[in-house]
Amino acid sequence: MSQFELTELQTEIQRQAERFCRDQLGPLSGPMDDDEEWPDDLFPMLGDQGYLGLSIPEEYGGQEMDYLSVGLVSEAMHKWNAAVGLSWGAHDNLSLNNIFRNGNEEQRRRYVPGMCDGSIVGALGLTEPGAGSDALGSMATTAIRDGDEYVVNGTKLFITNGTIADVVLVYAKTDLAAGAHGISAFVVETDAPGFAVAQKLIKQGFRGSQTAELIFDDVRVPAGNLLGEENGGVSVVMSGLDLERAFYAPGCIGMAERCLDLAIEHARTREQFGRPIADFQVTQHKLADMWALIETTRTYVYRVLEMCGGLEVGAADQSARDVHAHSAAAILQAANVNMKVADEALQIHGGSGYMWEMEINRLYRAAKLLQIGAGTQEIRRNIVAQELLRKS
Repeated sequence: MSQFELTELQTEIQRQAERFCRDQLGPLSGPMDDDEEWPDDLFPMLGDQGYLGLSIPEEYGGQEMDYLSVGLVSEAMHKWNAAVGLSWGAHDNLSLNNIFRNGNEEQRRRYVPGMCDGSIVGALGLTEPGAGSDALGSMATTAIRDGDEYVVNGTKLFITNGTIADVVLVYAKTDLAAGAHGISAFVVETDAPGFAVAQKLIKQGFRGSQTAELIFDDVRVPAGNLLGEENGGVSVVMSGLDLERAFYAPGCIGMAERCLDLAIEHARTREQFGRPIADFQVTQHKLADMWALIETTRTYVYRVLEMCGGLEVGAADQSARDVHAHSAAAILQAANVNMKVADEALQIHGGSGYMWEMEINRLYRAAKLLQIGAGTQEIRRNIVAQELLRKS
């Protein structure tokens, strides 16, 4: 397969995802944003329709898709309901995929089937009040071994799905003297004593997606819930972040594509000086530039998703470093394009686009997060630059 075209199967996956997300998730987008609520039946519905566990083997209840196909679903989901796309990504990519890739067979059998059918909702617990871009070096959450258990204490902030999660993939320090190399990953069940949602956070965009601050107060976690090796959390989190960046890059493309569609529709129907504003060259140039940005970025994002298919757990070879750099570059470019297209689309809408209830307003408010989450644009540039300098 050429890296610039889709197979027949991928084209069909794209077509079905587009139809499902438009018909089933699109109508929920406005109400979810207005009410800042997540429908209780949404994850089971996604599981029933085959949109959970996309990269997971069928024997565990997944769909066993390649990463490019998963990216096509991410693109469609973010296009029609960005809030669902964000929460679905936190569950399916950040939590479920990491548990499967790094877990042992017992852990896979215990958690993965339920996460694939939507009866178990997952979240990722990495960011802390004092640990954002320096998430590993500044981590304060600890997990101290006590017999057959670890006792977890700390706070996690800005956690997507935090209020609705059944399990949280939590990173905590297990060797306080080892810095970033003394971190381990754990699957923490949210019904454990000592776990609490400190607060639900109110956001500018993606408002239907639930975000929270989580408290761990002497939470006892069985040693069997350690994911991978003790003090081996760095490899888990880094490979997970690479896949997260590659996963959300097509989401940026989907949102930008919807912004362009709305801009075209408005330009055709909005009249000024006795003519549709689509007749004016300044509007046409904006639309042309938006389309060119989306299509050129789409090609690169798809290429990077193909690269991720060969990423082995714990790999540190050149292919892994390539994925590290290219996934950062893909989300760097895609997030900038998304923000640029959203801005131009709102400009075409004029005053009406500034109104809260408009779909373009909702997309504009959401776009900014994708320049911040999964590592800021500055961190992404650092990653790319470090790889360039290492090679030179």
